[in-house]
Parts: sequence; C-alpha cells; structure tokens
Amino acid sequence: MARFHDLAVTDVRKTIKDAVVVSLKPVEGGDFVFTQGQYLTFRRDFDGTEVRRSYSICAGKDDGILQVGIKKVEGGAFSTWANEDLKPGDTLQAMEPMGSFFTPLDATQKRNYLGFAGGSGITPVLSILKTALKAEPRSTFTLVYANRGVSTIMFREELEDLKNLYMGRLTIIHILESDAQDIDLFTGRVDVGKCEALFAHWVDIDSIDIAYICGPEPMMLGIASSLRAHGLSDAQIKFELFASAQPGRLARKAATQDGTATAKTTQASVTLDGTARSFTMEKDQTVLEAALENAIDAPYACKAGVCSTCRCKVIEGEVEMVANHALEDYEVQQGYVLSCQSFPVSDRVVVDYDQ
Repeated sequence: MARFHDLAVTDVRKTIKDAVVVSLKPVEGGDFVFTQGQYLTFRRDFDGTEVRRSYSICAGKDDGILQVGIKKVEGGAFSTWANEDLKPGDTLQAMEPMGSFFTPLDATQKRNYLGFAGGSGITPVLSILKTALKAEPRSTFTLVYANRGVSTIMFREELEDLKNLYMGRLTIIHILESDAQDIDLFTGRVDVGKCEALFAHWVDIDSIDIAYICGPEPMMLGIASSLRAHGLSDAQIKFELFASAQPGRLARKAATQDGTATAKTTQASVTLDGTARSFTMEKDQTVLEAALENAIDAPYACKAGVCSTCRCKVIEGEVEMVANHALEDYEVQQGYVLSCQSFPVSDRVVVDYDQ
C-alpha cells in the first residue's frame, strides 16, 4: 500500500505565467520509479487542514529526473502555494507514482499514436510522447493541443525542441480558442466538429493505433465519441481527467422500497497494510469516509472519482459506485472500486486496499 514519502524540491521553474515545473528527488535516496503518464499525490497542511492534490509527472521515463507540472487554479490552496511560495530546498510529501494512463511499449513495434490535450492536460501526455518516441524508434505521435491562447501553452519551447528532435515522427497541432491563426481550422474549441475536420484534412485517423485524451470532461467525451465513430475501440482510447465536473456531492441517503429515507447500517471490514479492521458504518457513507472516520489511514486524493488513489477490491458483499473516471472496465469486472464513490448495498461489506 502506497504511503507518503519525503521528496526534496531541487528546482522550480515557470513554464507559463501561472504554472510551474517542479523537480523532485527522494530524500532517502533511490529512485521514485514511474511509468509514463502516471501522477504523484501530494499532501500539505494549510492552517490545520490537510489538503491532498494529484499532479501528473511530465518527465519521460528515461529522462533521469522526476518532475511534475502544477498549474495555478483560482482558489486552489495547494496550486497557489506551489506557484507562489514553493522553492528549491523545500520538502514535499508524496505517495509513490500511481495511475494507468499508459500503454506498454515495445521497441520492435511500429505504432501511430494520437494525443489530445487541453490546457494542463498536456502534462501526462508530454511524459507519454517523450517516452514512446524514445522507446519505439519506428513509432509516430500526433499531438493536438488545445489552449485559450499562445500565452497559455505549457511546455511550448520543450514541445518545439521535441518536434525538431523527432522530425518526421512528431506532429504538433495547436488549437487556440482566442488567438487567430493562419489556418482557420486551428482556431476555436476542440469538439466533435473540430475532430471531424481534423480527421478529414490533417490526421490519418485510420492509421491510429492508440489515442490518449487528457483535459476537461466535456472535451474528452466529444473527442472520444468522434474517435469511436471512426472505428477506434474503447481499448484503443485512453482517458485521464485532470479536473472533475463534480467538485462536490451531497451525501446519498439510503431508502426503503417505498422511497422513505431510513438510516441503515452495514458491518464493514477493511484490510490495509495486512491488518483487517471491522466497524459499523452508515449506508449513506462512502467506504472511504467510513474508513477515515474509524481512524484507518486509507489512501485518497481527489475524492471525486477522477484519480485511482483510493482503489480497493470488494472481497465480500456489494457496493454501488456512483462515479468512475479512473478504473478500466476489466478492473471493475475483477471487483475493484473507487472507495470515495462506493456506498454499501449489502448488510456486510469486506474490502481490501492491499490487492
């Protein structure tokens, strides 16, 4: 089970006005081994309140460095602090790298990758494309990167350098919402119509083997719909949300068959780090909420079903997972759930965070 580790901040640099790239190094030595497309979950205390946030790794797997990109969000305690006050020499606490936003690479393969990124959604896609182009010398990558304007393009210079390094193998298409461009197609928002035009004139969609999408949920759903319409299967389309359309949710109340709200309980057992704890929980609580309430240090980050930090496996009983933006279909079929989104349905529920 992932636990928090101390990471020393070795460098903090601006990539745009309101975003920084933070370089990190484990305090205890050794490597924080990651796979391209994964993220780190950080925690920090702000005036007595613990805040956890997840940020994607932007370095390539073989770059020899651990870096994350952090874009300042209005009202965001952690992102504002990271952009304004974080400095080399500071120490951050982070869980080990997590996430499944990647495809195994093979140096013998010749594949065509397509990436869609919106704003700071470029962070994991940058890690993926750098790693893929280096690990698979015969593969190509086409990146469609959407931003409000030129000034909001994260990693702009680095992307241009990569385009020159992998000339003929890396194509970058910038779509800008407000800044006019020489080609009208490259101005506006990335939606189904924009995808259709891109696939008709700029992207050979029939040749694409794997597509990666990272950005706001509405944009991602439109792109995915267009990709499916052009023959890509769900297995060929990889998602990663960097923000949730559901920032909060009212507690769900259990109800009887006649619809009358009733306070029902479940006998729960939670295994973490090899130790099982049993307790009684309300059925209008999530498994994560109940575990934390019973002094179990269950892992979590977003609490919105976006990351997979709180993933656990249902060993016995039944739960209802009300939102899932992180788990693959095969994981759900195997019994894995996001505990932050899972409410008990049966009178007894056994879950295991160690599997």
